[in-house]
Amino acid sequence: MGVIPTNNWLLDNDGDAQSIGEKLSPYFSGYDGVNILRYLQMHGLDRQLGKDNTIIEKLNKMKIWELVRSDVKKLKAKWNGPDIPIFIFPSDSYNKELRDNYNSKSGLSFRDKLFLFVSEKNTATEIKALFTHEYNHVCRLHYDKKDEADYILLDSIILEGLAENAVQERFGEAYTASWTSLYSDKQLEKIWNDIILPSYDLPKALRKHRDILYGMRFYPKMAGYCAGYYKVKQYLLKHTCDSKTLFKIPSEQIAGLFMENENRRK
Repeated sequence: MGVIPTNNWLLDNDGDAQSIGEKLSPYFSGYDGVNILRYLQMHGLDRQLGKDNTIIEKLNKMKIWELVRSDVKKLKAKWNGPDIPIFIFPSDSYNKELRDNYNSKSGLSFRDKLFLFVSEKNTATEIKALFTHEYNHVCRLHYDKKDEADYILLDSIILEGLAENAVQERFGEAYTASWTSLYSDKQLEKIWNDIILPSYDLPKALRKHRDILYGMRFYPKMAGYCAGYYKVKQYLLKHTCDSKTLFKIPSEQIAGLFMENENRRK
């Protein structure tokens, strides 16, 4: 399906946010437009969507939809990835965390669709890096036969590690997320041993899974993300392979979990 013309959706409907929710409802079985918009707003969608289309006009001038459409073709061919709908919307300019830590951009991916929330502050390479991260998620979920609802903490952290490694692979460390440099290798090893390893099989449904992944409450900031990126880098130091090859490798193998368990039994 490729890039959906969400710019036209907003401009043709005089910025009516409710109509946007209705247009999205066919892509979310069992959810109405209001709840879909609320969910997307939790992940970076502009909470003022529809009230001022100036941002849409600016993004149009930057040719954002054409930029992503071109990059979709490249990555889809490179990774033999699935054909999914991709939605681009303005990000929430009032979200301080998004503004300060992610330069007013974020993404959200599912097995069968992908969202990018961007602003006029973002460069073309930044947007392509964001798309790379999110589409890598889609491809991992596509190749991994395990249902995402059945993911354990280990699957989630490796999912994030793979995606950011793909950004590094395409654009270099300069375009990786700021959280990739939060900790030294020594600190990451401690996070892995003290926090991740004892809870690696936590089901996704449990709050602790999310707390560790994002570093909420008393856990180190972005603990799961950082540990996942660290483990993927470690794996690549020992094995020569690219992002496409990594899609099919089990999380336990990438993390070296089998080896660790074997060493513990000795």
